[in-house]
Amino acid sequence: RIRLVQVSNASGASLLDAVQQAVAPGSTVNTDGWQGYNGLDELGYRHKVVRPHGDIGDNLLPNCHLVASLLKRWLLGTHQGAVRAKHLAYYLDEFTFRFNRRTSRSRGKLFYRMVQQSVQLDPQPYVRIITPQSLGGG
Repeated sequence: RIRLVQVSNASGASLLDAVQQAVAPGSTVNTDGWQGYNGLDELGYRHKVVRPHGDIGDNLLPNCHLVASLLKRWLLGTHQGAVRAKHLAYYLDEFTFRFNRRTSRSRGKLFYRMVQQSVQLDPQPYVRIITPQSLGGG
């Protein structure tokens, strides 16, 4: 399963906040050597740098590259250039939903979960859907 979240930039503050939103404390987080990930240990994560340098060579983060490649193909193919930054969080949510259920053998359960969420969550007025939300705030 994947989780995707929009970040404003690749700074440590943005990346560490995104990790805290998506990953349970105590988990091992595998990253490349980007300095923005420094500080994960202090937040209670086991930080493992699997690719310390940007040298070309073995792909040590193949799942990350697979997801990024599929996401780019999906955005370019399905939305054909009509992607807007203010809706990026919604695109990421839809892609995550589709990716995590791509091999599901229980299609009926997907419909059941959708109906379940539609009655458990509050309605979203159109103006809230089209209004950009602050990054990381909802």
